[in-house]
Formats: sequence, C-alpha cells, structure tokens
Amino acid sequence: MENLIALVNRLQRACTALGDHGEESSLPTLWDALPSIAVVGGQSSGKSSVLESVVGKDFLPRGSGIVTRRPLVLQLHRLDEGREYAEFGHLPRKRFTDFAAVRKEIADETDRETGRSKQISSVPIYLSIYSPNVVNLTLIDLPGLTKVAVEGQSDSIVQDIENMVRSYIEKPNCIILAVSPANQDLATSDAIKVSREVDPKGERTFGVLTKIDLMDKGTNAVEILEGKAYKLQFPWIGVVNRSQADINKNVDMIAARRREREYFSSTPEYKHLAHRMGSEHLGKVLSKHLETVIKSRIPGLQSLINKTIIELETELSSLGKPIATDAGGKLYMIMEICRSFDGNFKEHLDGVRPGGDKIYYVFDNQLPAALKRLQFDKQLSLDNVRKLITEADGYQPHLIAPEQGYRRLIESSVISIKGPAEAAVDAVHAILKELIHKAISETAELKQYPSLRVEVSNAAIESLESMRDESKRATLQLVEMECSYLTVDFFRKLPQDIEKGGNPTHSIFDRYNDSYLRKIGSNVLSYVNMVCASLRNSIPKSVVHCQVREAKRSLLDHFFADLGKKEGKQLGTLLDEDPSIMKRRLSLAKRLELYRSAQAEIDSVAWSK
Repeated sequence: MENLIALVNRLQRACTALGDHGEESSLPTLWDALPSIAVVGGQSSGKSSVLESVVGKDFLPRGSGIVTRRPLVLQLHRLDEGREYAEFGHLPRKRFTDFAAVRKEIADETDRETGRSKQISSVPIYLSIYSPNVVNLTLIDLPGLTKVAVEGQSDSIVQDIENMVRSYIEKPNCIILAVSPANQDLATSDAIKVSREVDPKGERTFGVLTKIDLMDKGTNAVEILEGKAYKLQFPWIGVVNRSQADINKNVDMIAARRREREYFSSTPEYKHLAHRMGSEHLGKVLSKHLETVIKSRIPGLQSLINKTIIELETELSSLGKPIATDAGGKLYMIMEICRSFDGNFKEHLDGVRPGGDKIYYVFDNQLPAALKRLQFDKQLSLDNVRKLITEADGYQPHLIAPEQGYRRLIESSVISIKGPAEAAVDAVHAILKELIHKAISETAELKQYPSLRVEVSNAAIESLESMRDESKRATLQLVEMECSYLTVDFFRKLPQDIEKGGNPTHSIFDRYNDSYLRKIGSNVLSYVNMVCASLRNSIPKSVVHCQVREAKRSLLDHFFADLGKKEGKQLGTLLDEDPSIMKRRLSLAKRLELYRSAQAEIDSVAWSK
C-alpha cells in the first residue's frame, strides 16, 4: 500500500498548484480531506532537527527568531537505489543534489512570498526528497510557536502563528506530531498545549520528546516516554538530535543516527525503551500510521470528490463556454447566443414562459375599458347634436335630411377611438420591452458578455420601436378608414319618418325639434357603437400583425445584418467577458481537472485493495 502515500503526495502538490489548500475557504476542499502529518513545536524545541533526522540530511534554514515562516510540505519518497535528490513544487523538473542549495531555496522562496521581512504566509512550499535513507512519508513543517514578537514583526505575529497552526491541526484528518524538549517542564510545552485543545483525548497526536541527552544530571524522561506524565493514545517517542557542535562540524547524519541508537541502547534508564526510540523508528511509525489513515479515508475521499465534481461541472456550465479565438468562431458564438435569447423571448410570447398573457389582457380588458370610457352618449348630447347639425347646414337648411351633420357627428365620435388604439399599441410595446429584458436576464451566456448584452438589448428595443411606429400607423389607419367611409346599409335599415322634423320657415336656431335631434343622436350612437365593436376586434389583429408577429419573426434581423459586416476585432469587443468570470472559469476548469484525476487515481487504488 506504499502507493497510497505517493497518491496523497501527488494530490497535495496539485492542490497547492491550484491554490486549493483550504485556506480561507468556507467549503471543504480536497486538501482538507487528505490525511496529513503536521509538525508542531515551540521555537528552539528541536523541531527542525527532528525533521532533518528523519530525512537524514541538513536542508532546513537555521537561525535565531522565527526561521520557518511558511508551511513546508515535505514529501519523502524512498528509492531502492540511486543518488538522493530534492525537487521543489515551484521549480518542476529541476533537481537539487546539493542540500545546502535546498536550504537556500527554501529561504529565498519564503522571501519571494513575504518579502524580506519577518512576516509569515500561509501559502505552503512543496519539497520532495528522494532517497534510499527515508520512508514514504509526508510531513508539514509549521512555523514555531512563540510568545514574543521580535523587532520587525507585527504585534499580532504570536496570534497569527497560532492561528495558522490551528488551521492545520484542528482538521480531523490531520495527524499531529507534537515536539517538546525534555529539558523543559512538559506543562509549559507549546506543542502539548495547542494539540490538547484540538485533540483533548490524544487520539491523533504523536508525542516526540527531544533533547533527552541535555537533561540535568539525576533526571530522566522515563515517565513521559512511558506515557505516565501525559498519556496519549500512541506511545511517546524520544529522539536525540545532533548537538550544535556536531552541526558546526557537519557531522554526518547517518553517523548521528547510529550514535542516537547507541545512546538509547546503552543508557540504563532508556534501555528497555530503546526498540521504540529514535528518529528512524519515528519515521517508520508515522509512515505506517499515515498509510492506515489514508486507507480508512478512501470512501470519504471518493464521496467528496464525486460530489465536488458535480458542483464544479454545474457552476462551470452556468458560466458558459470560453471565447473562440478566430473570427468565424466568434461570429458563430454570437449567433448562437442571440438564437438562445430569441428562443427565450419567443417562449414568453408563446406561453412556455410567463409574460405573453399580458398582451391578451391588453386586448381583453384594457382596450374595451378604454373604449367604454369614451362615453359617446355624452358627446352626442342634445346640445352638441344641435350645434353640429346646425353648423353643418351652413346658411341654409337641408331640404331632406342633415347628411353633413350626420357625418360630422360620426367623425367627431369615431376619431376619439384613436386614443385607445394608440394606448393599446403602446401597452403592447411596453410588454414586449419587458419580455426582452426578461429574456436577456434568462440567457445565461449574455451575463458573460456585458457589451454583447447591451448591443442585443439596444438592437431588440430599436426593432420594437420601429414595429411600434408601423403598428401605430396601421392601427390609426383603421380608425381613419372608419371615418372616411361610412357603412350606408346601416342607415338604409333605419326606420324612415315621414316627418323629418325640420321647418325651413323657422329661424336657423330652431330648424329641428328636440325629438328629431335626439333621434339623430341615437342613430349616430348606434353606428359609432357598431364601429367600436368592429375596431375592438380589428385593432388587436393589427397590433399582433405589426408588433407581436414581427417581433417573433424578425426581432434581430438588422442586428444580424450588421454583425455579418464586422471583422474579428470588432466581434471580439462584443465578447468582452468580465475578467472575474474568465478567471473563475479557468480556476474551475483546473480544479475540475484535479478532481477528475484524483477520482481516477483513488478509484484505481480502491479497486486494487
């Protein structure tokens, strides 16, 4: 099952390359779900020496104050044979065989992220070491816990480091390697304090005791190593690191390991514990435990990955396709987006989506109500009829009937229908505009491209305005036709009176008696109502023909004609996608690739079990 650790190593490197390392994320990431071992300890606890002992190489920066200022993800790969070397995640394909150069690159890469200050960063550095002298293992070296900020550091540095350490070790998939010096009271150990808070039962904490050989004479660490002073689920492991004098003399790390084994096997107090002491034993225990944890987490990892892939695919789909590079591809893309918008618009008109029913409401309610409000009976009052009739006679009365008076009364009444007719045209225009805005908001691709959205919206509304003007001309023409030519049959069917009611011998103001004038008014009202009923049916037909039907048929025709004349650069300006959306799509695509790759790899491991 050694390939399990190698698998996790690959996934962790990929997560970091994508910035998907769980920092400041409200959602669980693959990084959070991957088991890891975080090394925790206070400054001068011997944390760096423990890591170097496990690796068998000097490779970590040394100095006073906070030396580790970024998490270092240390991935160890065991080679059966060959020369040992190191590789950094940020310098792929560059092999380091000089470990002094590795130390320098860690310091330089830290400065690149934080500047040449003493501040810290949560962005990890990835270092892989390939050697015959290591076990397959991944360790995360975190900045040492401190109690005081030094010159050049902010006052918050103490809390910032603790917060960073907690962000790693509080995750349930994190194995804690708590490093404490034996020559200090365990009750004051920074590593034990913080690990106890996140893992009170010690179920995922390994205790490592350093500097055992530096304890005062007459004292020993047996009670701690036997788990009596502070009990953990796993046995404590003691290590003896090189002294500062050994470091200064560049004492070989392999020789230091041999000397460590000799110390535990020859010291009476620790002889009975020697078989589970030392940095070599620590590496083997952690490697075996990490494999066990990874194996137990595979079902959960599969579930998380499958769920995340669905979420990523859904969001990626909502962001739309990436922009084509050639002019033909851009033109096709714009046309497809416009067709999608046009389809949504038509669905509103046809009732597939809501809104088209408002047009019917105009014809079935608003237009009849507006016609009713015209109140022709008031317009055809006795006084008004007398006025128009007498004015139409001019200086002498008609000998038979007041025909011109009839015509003027009818025209003055029918012409007032223009108001409701225009209102119907405008009302339908407003509804069509509203449906355009709805269709634009419902066309996901138009959200990507603000300039195209504006152009399509302007072109569609411009077309509507042209259709409204044509509809208004046609609709008002219907009213004018009713004024221009009266239906004679209507009047022929009216009962003919012998007494016409006129008396030419009377004065001009008394030619027709009231009864006859009322009859004229009644006849005109009947005719106008007949015209009104006819227009109530024909006005909607005109509006639908000139506006609704045309909007369905040719809403973007002029836009498409202009589009065909544009060059690639001009088309590109229409596809000016919001940079944040482009960035988000690229990020999602990379994450999706990572999770699909992880899915394939984890599934293959699961099947091979």
